[in-house]
Amino acid sequence: MEVAKDKKYMLVVRILIVLIGVACMTVFVVPLSLSVNLNIGNATGIAVSSVIILYGLFMPILHKMLRKWRQDKVKRFFVYGLEGVAIVITVLVVILTGCMVKGATNAPKGNETLIVLGCKVYGERASLSLMERLEAAYDYMETYPNTVCVVSGGQGIGENISEAECMYRYLVNKGIDGSRIYKEEQSTSTRENIEFSLQVIKGNDLPQDIAIATSEYHQYRAGLIAKQCGVDNTAVCGKTAKWLFPTHYVRELYGILYEWVF
Repeated sequence: MEVAKDKKYMLVVRILIVLIGVACMTVFVVPLSLSVNLNIGNATGIAVSSVIILYGLFMPILHKMLRKWRQDKVKRFFVYGLEGVAIVITVLVVILTGCMVKGATNAPKGNETLIVLGCKVYGERASLSLMERLEAAYDYMETYPNTVCVVSGGQGIGENISEAECMYRYLVNKGIDGSRIYKEEQSTSTRENIEFSLQVIKGNDLPQDIAIATSEYHQYRAGLIAKQCGVDNTAVCGKTAKWLFPTHYVRELYGILYEWVF
């Protein structure tokens, strides 16, 4: 009787694990099927989701195999290694996530020079992520009418105009005076966004208090680079669509780790 109950309980657990894996898979596949190209963020999410699903499906076999390996003097170290890697990755993800939260909550002081970081442009149309950043920038510039901004981003593959030009047009069409907007059209990365925008700010003798307008998950890394360039900054956060956030969040984990290491 007890054995039957245990089997039923384990079956329920396995079904729940598979359902969790399927839900995670959906979160990363849907953006990929709609508008987001395959990148390290959704690729990692799909891979982890697949592992969760496979674990749920084959849990009894895996547990039996691991028990045998633990009894082997050589294979047990492989098991310990896997467990150690899992713990390290979990701790690292928690730390990186905490850094993202800290960066996103670095509230602006007001009347700072605003650097708006570029993002994908489709032809001449801003992507959803770029529009989210621009809406945050627009709200800030409307709140502080004396604020000027630097829109930063070069022209990439599939873009008919530079990201900076796209952002300039967007803000002007929303009613922002073009004289308040400076364009930086050469950058191809977040680091170049910051470095080249600071050159524009210094070259035009703009106020040195800096706020960065970008996606909330991106604020910590942008702020880290700004500090490496000798500039403190605050955060003006664009709110990422919920259905896009997981992919960008996972991708940003790698981005922050890259900045730390290199």
